[in-house]
Amino acid sequence: MFTGIVTEIGTVLELKRASDGLDLEVESGYSGLEPGESVAIDGACLTIETVTPRGFRVHVVGTTLGRTSFGEYAVGRRVNLERALRVGDRLGGHLVQAHVDGLGTIDRITEHADGRVLDLRVPADVAMISIPLGSITVDGVSLTVNAKPATETIQISLIPFTLQHTTLGERRVGDRVHLEGDTIAKYVAALLQRVP
Repeated sequence: MFTGIVTEIGTVLELKRASDGLDLEVESGYSGLEPGESVAIDGACLTIETVTPRGFRVHVVGTTLGRTSFGEYAVGRRVNLERALRVGDRLGGHLVQAHVDGLGTIDRITEHADGRVLDLRVPADVAMISIPLGSITVDGVSLTVNAKPATETIQISLIPFTLQHTTLGERRVGDRVHLEGDTIAKYVAALLQRVP
C-alpha cells in the first residue's frame, strides 16, 4: 500500500529486454532497501530483485508492460519513487495500491500564476470513477480531480511544490502517464455492477 506522496526521484540506469518482460535498474538514494521489498515506480508497484551500489533492480512482467508505458522508457529518464507504507506512517495523500489502471494522454497544459493545469484524456473505466474533488494517481502522484471538461477528460492542478518534487513538471502535451483511479470508487463501482 502507498499514498501517492513521492519521496524521491530516481533515474533509469539500465533497461534490458527479456523474453518474459523487462529488467530495469533505477538509481536511488534510499537506504536500507531489501530484496523482496515493494516500491512504486511512476505509480506501478514492483518488487526489488537486487539491491545495487547505486540503487536497485526490478523485473517488469509482460502483463505490467501491457498496462504501462515502461516499454517506452529510456536510460536517463527520471521516475517518481515511493516505498511501501509501514504501519504507523502518515497517509499524506490517499490510499494507493500502485496498480496501474491504464494510460492517460496529456491533451492540454495551461499555465497559471499559482501552478499548472493539465487536461488528461483517460480510459472510459477511469473516467467513470473519477469525480470532481475526488482522488486520482498520475505517474504515482496523489492528485485531486479539478473538473471533468468532457466525458473521458479529467483536469488536474499541479502546485509549484509538485512541479519541483515530482517528474510531472517534465511532462508535455502528447505524453502518456500512468493512471490509478480511486481505490474506494473502484470497489463501489464493482459492487454496483453485481447488483441485479
